[in-house]
Amino acid sequence: MAVDYTVIVVYLAGMLAMGWWGMRRAKSKAEFLVAGRRLGPWMYSGTMAAIVLGGASTIGGVGLGYQYGLSGAWMVFTIGLGLLALSVFFSARIARLKVYTVSEMLDLRYGGRAGVISGVVMWAYTLMLAVTSTIAYATIFDVLFDLNRTVAIIIGGAIVVAYSTLGGMWSITLTDMVQFVVKTIGVLLLLLPIAVVKAGGFGEMKAKLPTEYFDPLGVGGETIFTYVLIYTFGMLIGQDIWQRVFTARSDKVARYGGTVAGTYCLVYAIAGAVIGTAAKAMYPKLPSADAAFATIVKDELPMGVRGLVLAAALAAVMSTSSGALIACATVANNDIWSRLRGAVGKPAGEEHDEVKGNRAFILVMGVAVIVIAIALNDVVEALTVAYNLLVGGLLMPILGGLLWRRGTAPGALAAVVAGGLSVIGLMWWYGILANEPVYYGLLTSLAVYVVVSLATRPTDARVLAAWRERLAGRDAGPGAEQPVAEPAPTPQ
Repeated sequence: MAVDYTVIVVYLAGMLAMGWWGMRRAKSKAEFLVAGRRLGPWMYSGTMAAIVLGGASTIGGVGLGYQYGLSGAWMVFTIGLGLLALSVFFSARIARLKVYTVSEMLDLRYGGRAGVISGVVMWAYTLMLAVTSTIAYATIFDVLFDLNRTVAIIIGGAIVVAYSTLGGMWSITLTDMVQFVVKTIGVLLLLLPIAVVKAGGFGEMKAKLPTEYFDPLGVGGETIFTYVLIYTFGMLIGQDIWQRVFTARSDKVARYGGTVAGTYCLVYAIAGAVIGTAAKAMYPKLPSADAAFATIVKDELPMGVRGLVLAAALAAVMSTSSGALIACATVANNDIWSRLRGAVGKPAGEEHDEVKGNRAFILVMGVAVIVIAIALNDVVEALTVAYNLLVGGLLMPILGGLLWRRGTAPGALAAVVAGGLSVIGLMWWYGILANEPVYYGLLTSLAVYVVVSLATRPTDARVLAAWRERLAGRDAGPGAEQPVAEPAPTPQ
């Protein structure tokens, strides 16, 4: 294991070194939170793919392949579909807004009355996303170093908090690019072919496993539909995803770079399911499906390669964890704390003074994430609650604001409250893991948004005019450092 240990230690040291380097570049709020809005297509594509493909997509994706066969790819596949939809239909407009958070977009669209409530919902989502990613360190460090759960979470979490706090989005961007390369080599180029070969090829796998393992719809239509609602729509509105869109240097980069990242996610989804299917053929009686990834890596890979693949799993977890952490801290500081203390709308010249405050929030939120991760046991329930609240509460106000001119601030606020409360009540009634809460919560939010919007006065013409100017890229907004090169489509 000495070679594997060396690979992991070098990788972790490199993450910290990039955090230190990123600190030298993050001199303003825009640099710290959105990498100066300067990422080109290659770096944007790599970092976007890195953040959406985390521990759930890697370890969990292999586990779903172990449990359901090739149809286990659907969870990660719907994530890729969501990223494609975001990139093709919405990313250009989002990039042109030149804001820092989803709640700022809602304020621009509806006239400044949606921020705190939507910020609280988004903060809860990003916090739980960071927590669930941090918990995944326990699985990887247990396989590699035989560490207990608490120590593993502290070590992994502390490294992510350190480089995220030091350099903000610049550090996270640099580490994500390395993590993207490591994941590509470790999972797609090494683990995938080795697993298939060790399992005897697809012919041997088909001979050993039931035919439903090779049915693309074997996981069930209702499950696939639920994945689409939660993950595809979740990709359209999550702060962690939007904050990466804000880093693009132009709307063209956001559109085409995101399309490349989404396509990569589709390939990654199929790879994870195939690896899990191969693990099922080799180890038909594992204690749990989530143990499939660790087992096949530990027992089937040669030394050195094993360390690189474990580094790939660690990279997957770290990329999602760091992205969720900076999103959580950004929302907590800009959408909640700043509004509560009345410090909204500072002049652009004061942005340099805000780096220290945002850095402090990342540190505080990072410590909170580690503490909650240690105390929390059920990862699936935590992630389900987070996505149900996000989709049930915020999907309609956000998409409605982008697509329907008649939507109003009272309609948006009522939809957030009604959708969020419906989801919470229905999870209590049906159970946290039931499908009904997100179905009915989303329908409630849609109905309330439409009815209240139509029953209230239209949004002020001046607000809509300012919104159209921002969508067109003619009003660069806060933190803008590059002109937008591409003309806007006709606003909806």
